[in-house]
Amino acid sequence: MDNILIIIIGVVVGIALGFGIAKLLEKSNVSNLIKNAKKEATSILKEAKAEGETIKKDKLLQAKEKFLELKSEHEKEILSKDKKLGEAEKRTRDKESQVSSELAKTKKINEEIEAKITDYNTRLDFLDKKQIDVEKMHKSQIEQLEVISGLSADDAKSQLVESLKAEAKTNAMAHIQETIEEAKLTAQQEAKKIIISTIQRVGTEEAVENCVSVFNIESDDVKGRIIGREGRNIRAIEAATGVEIIVDDTPEAIILSCFDPVRREIARLALHKLVTDGRIHPARIEEVVAKTQKQIEEEIIDIGKRTVIDLGIHGLHPELIKIVGRMKYRSSYGQNLLQHSREVSKLCGIMAAELGLNVKLAKRAGLLHDIGKVPDTESELPHAILGMQWAEKYGEKEEVCNAIGAHHDEIEMKSLISPIIQVCDAISGARPGARRQVLDSYIQRLKDLEEIAYGFNGVKSAYAIQAGRELRVIVESEKVSDELAATLSFEISHKIQTEMTYPGQVKITVIRETRAVNIAK
Repeated sequence: MDNILIIIIGVVVGIALGFGIAKLLEKSNVSNLIKNAKKEATSILKEAKAEGETIKKDKLLQAKEKFLELKSEHEKEILSKDKKLGEAEKRTRDKESQVSSELAKTKKINEEIEAKITDYNTRLDFLDKKQIDVEKMHKSQIEQLEVISGLSADDAKSQLVESLKAEAKTNAMAHIQETIEEAKLTAQQEAKKIIISTIQRVGTEEAVENCVSVFNIESDDVKGRIIGREGRNIRAIEAATGVEIIVDDTPEAIILSCFDPVRREIARLALHKLVTDGRIHPARIEEVVAKTQKQIEEEIIDIGKRTVIDLGIHGLHPELIKIVGRMKYRSSYGQNLLQHSREVSKLCGIMAAELGLNVKLAKRAGLLHDIGKVPDTESELPHAILGMQWAEKYGEKEEVCNAIGAHHDEIEMKSLISPIIQVCDAISGARPGARRQVLDSYIQRLKDLEEIAYGFNGVKSAYAIQAGRELRVIVESEKVSDELAATLSFEISHKIQTEMTYPGQVKITVIRETRAVNIAK
C-alpha cells in the first residue's frame, strides 16, 4: 500500500516537474520569438523610412521641375503679352501723332479759307460799287447814241440781230459739229482709259468647278467600314445625301460625284465626321448628315456676312445675305458665282469712283446682280428679272433694282449705275480662263465661229483665238478693198450675234495686206 502511494506521489511529482519544465521552455521560446519579431519590425521600419525619404525626394524634384516648367511658360506668355501691348501702344502713339498732324493741317486750312472769304467779300463789295457806276455810264452812252443816230436802242438792236442771225447760225452749226466729233473721240478715249485702269486695279483669280470631290482616307481598311455589310452603309450615305460614292482601287481615296456642290460638300463633311468618330451604321449616318446640313446652312450665312463686310456693304437684308452665301456653291460656265460677284462688285466700285458716281451703291448692285441664279426652286423667269424682284421685295433702292434687272437688257436702263454693272459683268466673265464649258461644246463653238467667216466672199482664212474671244479673218487683197474690209467686219459680227450663243464678247479682226514679190536672178 505504501509502495503504491509512493509511486502515485512520484508520478504526480514527475508530472508537476514536467509541466514546470515545459512552461519554462515555452516561455524561453516566446521570448526569443518576440526578440526576433522586434528585430524584424525595426528593420522593416528602417527600410520603410529610407524608401519614404527616397520617394519624398523624387516627388520634390518632380514638383520643382513642374514649377520651373510652368514658370518658364508663364514668363513666355508675359513676354508675348508685353510685346503685343508695346506694339499696340506704338500704334496708338502713331495714330495720335497722325491725328494731331491732321488737326493742325485742318486748322491751317480753315484759317486760309476764312482769310479768302474775307478777301472775297471785300472784293465783292468793291465790284458791286463798280457795277453801279458802269450801269450809269452805259445808260448815259446809250442816250447819247440815240440822239446822234436818230434811232432808239430797241430799233438798233433788232437791226443788229437780223444782220448777225444768219452768220451766227452758220458758225453755230460748224461749232456744234466740231464739238460732237471732239466729244465722241474724247468719250471713247476716256471710256478705254477707265476700263483699262479698272481691270488693272482688280486682282483676279481663275476658278474651276468640278462635279467630283476626292475624300482622302488614312488607309484602305476604312473603305470596308464605309461600304458596310452588303453595302448597307454606302447605300445609306447615298440615300441621305444624294451623292454617288465611288469606291475603287484608288489608294487612300474615295470619289464623291454630284453636280450639286452643296450636296457634295455635305457628303464630304459627313464622311469626315463618321470616319473620325468610327461609328458607321445607317442610323448614325442619317444623324450625322442631318447635323451637317444644319452646319452648312450656318456656314452659308457666315460666308454671306463675311462677304458683305469685306466689300464694305451695310444694311443688307438677312435673306439677301443668305442668298449671297449660297453663291459659293453655284457656278456659271465653270466660274464660281460668289467669286464672280465679288469681282464685279470691286470693278463697279472702281469704275463708279472714276466717273464720280455713288461707289457704295455701285458695289452693292455689283454684288447682287446675279442673285437670281440661286433660287430655292426652279423659275421660268430670267435670272436678272428674278433677282430684281427679290431686291425689290427686300427693300433695295430703285437704282440697285434697275441695275440688276437691266444687266442683260431685259428691261430699260434708268440710271448710270446700270450700264456699269453690265460692263463689269462682261469684263469679269469674258477674261480668258474665267469660265469654261464642256470640251465638245467649246470646240464646236470655235468651229462655228470660223465657219461663219468662211461664208463670206473674199475670205482666205479664219482663226478663232483667245479662247473664242477673238475671230481673226484674213481676206484676199484683190477681192476685198479697205472700205469693204470694214463692212465685212461689221457683217460678220452681226451674223455672229444673231446666229450664235456665247458668253462675253467676240472681237472680229479683218486683216487685208498687199504683197509685191520679185525675184532677182
